Amino acid sequence: MVAKYSKIISGTMTWGAWGKQFSTSEMEAMIQHCISTGITTFDHADIYGGYTTEAEFGKALTASQIKRDDIQLISKMGIQYMAESRKNKVKHYDYSKDYIIWSVEESLKNLQTEYLDLLLLHRPSPLMHPDEIAEAISLLKQHGKIKDFGVSNFTPSQMELIGLRIDIDFNQIEFSLTAHEAMLNGTLDFMLTNGIQPMAWSPLGSVFKEDTEQTRRIHKQLGKLMEKYNATEDQLLLAWLLKHPSGIIPVVGTTNKTRLQQAMNATKINLELEDWFLILVAAQGHKVP
Repeated sequence: MVAKYSKIISGTMTWGAWGKQFSTSEMEAMIQHCISTGITTFDHADIYGGYTTEAEFGKALTASQIKRDDIQLISKMGIQYMAESRKNKVKHYDYSKDYIIWSVEESLKNLQTEYLDLLLLHRPSPLMHPDEIAEAISLLKQHGKIKDFGVSNFTPSQMELIGLRIDIDFNQIEFSLTAHEAMLNGTLDFMLTNGIQPMAWSPLGSVFKEDTEQTRRIHKQLGKLMEKYNATEDQLLLAWLLKHPSGIIPVVGTTNKTRLQQAMNATKINLELEDWFLILVAAQGHKVP
């Protein structure tokens, strides 16, 4: 697959009401900083900020006068969220043809763009029908509203279901050293077999969020490797993830400018085979079988 997206993706979930509450100028500066580090891909979802963050980003993007072709915009849809702007009785999923098309049109209007580089179905629904989804996606592609199509948080059987009718380019999943089940339960195997590229949300896992026996083991092992690779702990965690043969692209949620630069630099680290397994063993607490 030709690289259309940056090796590190900037996740925008906390840029707006759900986090930093950036002003238009602060958001514009953030976009510019990401681009200056080589991060040109921005990950959205319609629900972020209770359906407000895309519009705020769109204002900042327009103000920045960045050429649209110089960046890539991802958005996710399908979750009907409880928010002031929606009269939903309960959080649910909607993958009807009309809703998919309407939702994408809303994202395009809010982001002030004519197309999405990638549209993802945010979470699988028990009621989704591959024919209806395929029909909507085909129309959106035909009209130039989206370029690539993918899913998010889908299992192998769910990818197979949707893939019966339309090609899936990406699946954005939770994957990190402390949440590496996708590497063992067949999810990444299925993607590698079927040419679906993984993106990973929360790629640093719980290493810096929790103080447990597991995270203490991980910190100890990473500490032994930092000098060898001239790298920080978070860079080593990203390098560990990047070594997987499926070609995982990390989606990083940080708005710290130094850490964004460090994340991009992590793409140049090539962990030695045994060091990769040393880190895995630290996470698992036992040697491999």
